[in-house]
Amino acid sequence: MILTGATLTDPLSVLCRAEAGWLIEQAEALLPELQDLGLEVLLNRTALTLLPMQDTVSGQPFYLGEVLLAEAQVRVGEQQGYAAVVGRDLVQALAAAVLDAAGTLPQFEQRVTALIGAERVRQAADDDRTLREIEATRVEMETF
Repeated sequence: MILTGATLTDPLSVLCRAEAGWLIEQAEALLPELQDLGLEVLLNRTALTLLPMQDTVSGQPFYLGEVLLAEAQVRVGEQQGYAAVVGRDLVQALAAAVLDAAGTLPQFEQRVTALIGAERVRQAADDDRTLREIEATRVEMETF
């Protein structure tokens, strides 16, 4: 996720890193009930945003370049949901925004929290596997 300060514990960060197919499947399962509550799409578009980074020596922030995002904003009753995903998949962004909004509604909160919790575990396992693969390629210059 692009937002500064986002962590794996942030539900929206988990949703925005999730695979498109999984997001769409989960959102479609909730759509009939959400439509009864008045689901409205407020925003669904692609946009460019600057990718913030921090210089490792000086600690100063700078912008590495631009990133293409798909972003969506929905309203369900009085609650709103928002999501931005890297790339141009508007359906993926819309599905994440729907789940974000559903998670704020009392009747869906437990179900969405459980979905996000399971996805968080899967993402953490993927991250761990990736870090182990990277570590295996490390070259120790002292022994080189």
